[in-house]
Amino acid sequence: QVQLVQSGGGLVQPGGSLRLSCAASGTIFSINTRGWYRQAPGNERELVGLITSPDTTKYAEAVKGRFTISRDNAKNTVHLQLNGLKPEDTAVYYCYAYIGSSRSNFYGYWGQGTQVTVSS
Repeated sequence: QVQLVQSGGGLVQPGGSLRLSCAASGTIFSINTRGWYRQAPGNERELVGLITSPDTTKYAEAVKGRFTISRDNAKNTVHLQLNGLKPEDTAVYYCYAYIGSSRSNFYGYWGQGTQVTVSS
């Protein structure tokens, strides 16, 4: 059984910073793509950014230059650094990972979600 557990998030003023983390645990043979998505009230879940092996990153236009994804392979953890936060970044943020428990069994997993609120 694989789990993704998120930490971080909270309330921050515009222009502020936050760091989200997502740790994978369980029977893990390999982790391929990892990423972050967000969902604001009344909106569909949208991609924030992805990191693929070895360390290629891709970001949504709305967050480019402000958000950074990094990974710690030794700890099976991925981080999302959010800088220059804007009120429109307010959303529930979800981490995602494509994980194989063996060479032939890969599935997509989601974290539990964490609220990020940007407000003065």
